[in-house]
Amino acid sequence: MEGPTLRHRLLSAAVAASALVAGVGAVAVAPATAATPAIRVLAAFPDDSLTVPDRTQLTGRRVALPLVDCATRVTSCDVTRLIDQLDGFDLDPRMSVTFSRPVDPVLVAANTVVEKVRGTGPALVTGVDRVAYDAAHASVFMHPSVQLAPSTTYRLRVRPVGGLPNVNRTFTTMSATIDLRRMVGQLDSGLAYDRAGIAADARGLVVDQAVPAAGTVLGYTADRGPATATVTTTIPNISGTGVGSYVFGSYLAPSWLTSDKLIPQTPTGGSGPSVRGQERLPFVLLVPAGTPPTGGWPVAVFGHGFTRSATDVFLAASQNATRGLATIATHVVGHGFGAGSEWRITREGVTTTTPAYGRGTDQDGNGLIESSEGVSTPGNPGRLGAVNSRDGLRQTVVDVSALVRAVGRGTPAAPLASTGTTYYGQSFGGIYGTMLGGADPRVQRLALNVPGGPITEIARLSPAFRPLTTQALGNAVPQLLNGGDVGFTESMPLPGDPPVTAPAPGALAIQEYLGLATWLTRSGNPETYAPLLRATPPGGRASATSVLFQVALGDQTVPNPTSRTLIAAGGLFDRTSLYRNDKTGQASRNPHGFLLDPSFTAGALAGQGQIVEFLLTARTIDPDGAADIWEVPISDPGLLRNLHFTSPLHP
Repeated sequence: MEGPTLRHRLLSAAVAASALVAGVGAVAVAPATAATPAIRVLAAFPDDSLTVPDRTQLTGRRVALPLVDCATRVTSCDVTRLIDQLDGFDLDPRMSVTFSRPVDPVLVAANTVVEKVRGTGPALVTGVDRVAYDAAHASVFMHPSVQLAPSTTYRLRVRPVGGLPNVNRTFTTMSATIDLRRMVGQLDSGLAYDRAGIAADARGLVVDQAVPAAGTVLGYTADRGPATATVTTTIPNISGTGVGSYVFGSYLAPSWLTSDKLIPQTPTGGSGPSVRGQERLPFVLLVPAGTPPTGGWPVAVFGHGFTRSATDVFLAASQNATRGLATIATHVVGHGFGAGSEWRITREGVTTTTPAYGRGTDQDGNGLIESSEGVSTPGNPGRLGAVNSRDGLRQTVVDVSALVRAVGRGTPAAPLASTGTTYYGQSFGGIYGTMLGGADPRVQRLALNVPGGPITEIARLSPAFRPLTTQALGNAVPQLLNGGDVGFTESMPLPGDPPVTAPAPGALAIQEYLGLATWLTRSGNPETYAPLLRATPPGGRASATSVLFQVALGDQTVPNPTSRTLIAAGGLFDRTSLYRNDKTGQASRNPHGFLLDPSFTAGALAGQGQIVEFLLTARTIDPDGAADIWEVPISDPGLLRNLHFTSPLHP
């Protein structure tokens, strides 16, 4: 994707999925003289001139980026066509200004502000961060210092100081949360169930099998696809002696997904995306022993992580039943392996099976079903590659919302409270859990363990997931790999880093692709919904959601800067608890999985204890009191700006 494009209108913009020339070394800035004309602005982005009027959209606009050389820049055009369906620009846009001759990027950044022009909520004037400079084209790239609000008009302004010209561009952000909120609303109105063909008397929990917990050994038989035999494993279970019974079953939920795991874009001024069918989803319920309280056992939904399944509930509920809290879980879209997967239940020497309703699919047609296959759209070079897990995550949110409503209808297997269902989730479960809290007013208490966002940044910064970014860049047409750590070098600064003035060859094209992919998937990222956990949604009531975040310092799977992005977006540092694994005898380990791994002796039981107390009482306790392994709340949010692990990107 080398070569200059859109020289006058969009020369330096991270837009139109057109590629830019990779940067070279910084060029000295010469003062204007009689022989050196004053600096002029050749292009700036974002700009509402790159939209068209559209009365069917909430913003009254629709993005209209030009397509460039689609015969050879196939991936660029695929992404652009999808972005051109949106009703505004990204909430964290990769902004740019291209000048007629070299400039000092530090001077430009110091004199650039983004200010609110129109929209609900308080006034805003903010600076910029994460600056990169393309000296070959005198282009400065930057991001707002804070996440912007959806459906709001802003002005990108560069002050005319130090020889810089005046820059003044107005742009409108996309309605990033509205579709998911309307999908949840379709559940409550009954519209989604009606369109899915789910009758009113079929919207509750259907019990397949209920067994006493004592003396029962559980296994999971995974349908791995026709190319391999099923694999049965024993389920690790630390759910405790307080559990009276295990209940296995299913519920029906509306589905908005196509076979390609896409929720097609509809105008944001309408009623929301259209239901396309129904799916029978699994649940497993852990019921406390003893006499239930009046009104039934309170219920918490547990959300599992990426590549995991509902089996993790047996690791995540070590104290719930003892405290009188029932716990229920289901599979994320594309997880739990194939549809033939089964729960294996052994009691008194007799083994029975019951359906586990696995949601994985053989998406690539190789005869194997992997642990998360089917949560995302088919990857590059497919036309939907950049959509990735955006819609799998949004569908998972409404699946959990449907589960909450099914719980409210009760089950003959156990007396459950009809209201007040809470939620907690680990990793991926913390990510879609944040989205759930912002979209579903029925879930008013959430505990979110080691989440972060956006997904593109998690994949870029995490040693575990970086190969997924390599795959996406390598399969783009033309491919974007330029060598370096796991195949590519993006030269992207973290928040607070100084400007990158000499990006690696090919790095700016990678930055542009990642910026476009993040824009396209913003509605399926948790930081988008974080402000709704505290603020008043546009046109809605003040949020009653109470939230607890748990973050592990030095997390190598969901790196700390991505957790900071999410928490900062909602202004929720006062609701953030920091686990300092670096102050334990296990400091060399990646602490990401501390909540579900009892070998983290200072983390697992303490973290779960903090969560169950919060879910039951809304009170946040410090698990180790005056000791320093847990910080409640986090003492210095600035700690999360850095990775806290050795990385070729940021050693």
